[in-house]
Amino acid sequence: MITHLKLKAYGKINLALDVLRRREDGYHDVRMIMQTVGIYDQVELQLKQEPGITVETNLSYLPVNENNLVYQAADLLMKEFNVEQGLRISLRKFLPVAAGMAGGSSDAAAVLFGVNKMFQLGLSREELMDRGVKIGADVPYCILRGTALSEGIGEKLTPLPPMPQCQVVIAKPGISVSTKYVYENLHANELRPEQHPDIDGMVEAIRNQNLQQVASKFGNVLELVTAEKYPVIQEIKDVMREYGAVNALMSGSGPTVFGLFMNPKAAQDAYEELRYGQSSRLAKQVYLTNFYNVK
Repeated sequence: MITHLKLKAYGKINLALDVLRRREDGYHDVRMIMQTVGIYDQVELQLKQEPGITVETNLSYLPVNENNLVYQAADLLMKEFNVEQGLRISLRKFLPVAAGMAGGSSDAAAVLFGVNKMFQLGLSREELMDRGVKIGADVPYCILRGTALSEGIGEKLTPLPPMPQCQVVIAKPGISVSTKYVYENLHANELRPEQHPDIDGMVEAIRNQNLQQVASKFGNVLELVTAEKYPVIQEIKDVMREYGAVNALMSGSGPTVFGLFMNPKAAQDAYEELRYGQSSRLAKQVYLTNFYNVK
């Protein structure tokens, strides 16, 4: 039996995000293009003989009980398979929190993968994804990773060809956004046709491996709520475009913004401007990375 595992929980961005309607159960039907990026949290699993799950993190404000998604993920599988040993979960957060990058969902996905491997439960990736949606709508995608079309509440996934590589600058302003608030204030049924992003067009552009065409299809209807409430989101997008991004967009419900760059020097300059320059007042966390494409 494996007694110790170290795992990487990669973040994601939404290259496009459309909300189709609010369902009777309170969830929303969405269509999104999801893409994994090369920054990640570190998740460490350690077997312990005494029963129970313990969680420790490097951020004092995160819960270390059943309110943390990593605890819920471990508890879900260990109860189902009557695992009697205990588990210690060490979570080192590097992805921005409450930022539209699915950090918590990715951490939970890593724990599902790790518990399955550690205790030799024999679940396939699809079986892990089926269980993951009980924890959160983004968890199945975070198990799949790569480039994917996401539908339903986010759990219906269609893998797409890997995106062409480029540089990605990611910037999170010093605010946190409530996903619940954003969805409650988006009146999906009242959106005009032109406010919906061209998801099918983006899928075609990805299949054609045309990065500029992909960028031209960027769109996120949740910006109608988040960017209106927080003008800093548009300011960061403007800086990225000024420094040569082929396009920039808010990820998820925000407030994180990302820009795609085909010129490595332009990406470096944009990163340094947002990290150290006059625009550093706009962003609390800034990253320079690329796409993480699953082989």
